[in-house]
Amino acid sequence: MHRTDPADLPGRACSVAAALDVVGDRWSLLVVREVSFGHHRFSEILAGTGAPRDRLTARLKLLVEVGVLERRPYQDHPPRAGYHLTAAGGGLLPVLHALRQWGDDNVVTAPPVRLVHGPDDHEARAEWTCVTCRQPLRGSHAHLERVQP
Repeated sequence: MHRTDPADLPGRACSVAAALDVVGDRWSLLVVREVSFGHHRFSEILAGTGAPRDRLTARLKLLVEVGVLERRPYQDHPPRAGYHLTAAGGGLLPVLHALRQWGDDNVVTAPPVRLVHGPDDHEARAEWTCVTCRQPLRGSHAHLERVQP
């Protein structure tokens, strides 16, 4: 995965700014969404995102360069490759689920899809939890602490 020194970014040194530098445009996250749905071919990603062809081509190239996606050949003649999530790309799925949940709760009139889990397909919702004490995190109970290099 491509790494950026946060100090090299304008403004406050922050991992959020570094992450947005990689996936902070509409098309990048929609590409990750489509690939996570199993759409690996350019035409499938194009149809699912609605992105302009030239913008999609540039975004796919960038996402491969920075290690979010990898290209895998699926046809020899003519040569064709599909796009697949790397481990780093898979790490974006909780971000996408959180964005979908926020959009469901605050933006759309009715959610077009829902995240289901388990054999009975019950609805799953994201929750931010402390890995040490397993308690749900609320904004007032957590704070950022500057890390000294």
